[in-house]
Amino acid sequence: MENLNKQTTESTSHYDHLEKMPLRELLINMNKEDKTVPFAVERCIPQIERLVKVIVEKMKNGGRLFYIGAGTSGRLGIVDASECPPTFGVPHDWVIALIAGGDGAIRKAVEFAEDSLEQAWKDLCAYHVSDKDVVIGIAASGRTPYVLGGIKACNDNHITTGCITCNANTPLAQQVQYPIEVITGPEFVTGSTRMKAGTAQKLVLNMISTSVMIQLGKIKGNKMVDMHLANSKLINRAIRMLCEELNISHDDAQKMLSQHGNVRKAIEWYNTNKKNME
Repeated sequence: MENLNKQTTESTSHYDHLEKMPLRELLINMNKEDKTVPFAVERCIPQIERLVKVIVEKMKNGGRLFYIGAGTSGRLGIVDASECPPTFGVPHDWVIALIAGGDGAIRKAVEFAEDSLEQAWKDLCAYHVSDKDVVIGIAASGRTPYVLGGIKACNDNHITTGCITCNANTPLAQQVQYPIEVITGPEFVTGSTRMKAGTAQKLVLNMISTSVMIQLGKIKGNKMVDMHLANSKLINRAIRMLCEELNISHDDAQKMLSQHGNVRKAIEWYNTNKKNME
């Protein structure tokens, strides 16, 4: 049996008798612990930078980004991947997240799904993963068999690998070429890595996907000019963006957006035809 005491994510909380703690004190102490997470992420910026650089290079040459994980880690990967198409207007197969147990595990835990060393590679092969791609294993413990097996198979097939883990010197970090080790320490509730570790993973995923998309030219200034206009809120945001960027009326912005269906295309059309319109 593995010694979990060696994992900081499994070490005993700094707080005890939580069931006796007044509600306000519970909230204050949880928040106190959460405040430590951004500083742990900050220490990992050089690691994140190295991984982002290789992702950008791969994606410029037709590669894709894959996340593999189990439980909370897998769900966080799915959240990040699913938000890339609407936010940045990229195809759904640019960033792909796989979770142990399949889509059913997004809502309900699938017993023992994370214990398979072979399943992640099978899941990746369904997407014809290749050495053009980058695969990031997400595991707070750094020891999840589903992730470890997938990463090993990727290495065997010359696929670039990275990871996001919250323990030091884990088997996962030792296997990948681009490890990110965010050491968040003991959880408020001992071993509940959906808390600080999960927050750290979410922050790192935000940084990876956003910086990759910026480097790939999917942001103009600080605006999501390629966002998918999937609801009224986003359409109204797009109209405001055009009004501010081009100094035009709401009605004109609305017409241009209806005509071109995309903020970037509307801006490019306006700038190309501006002289003729004057």
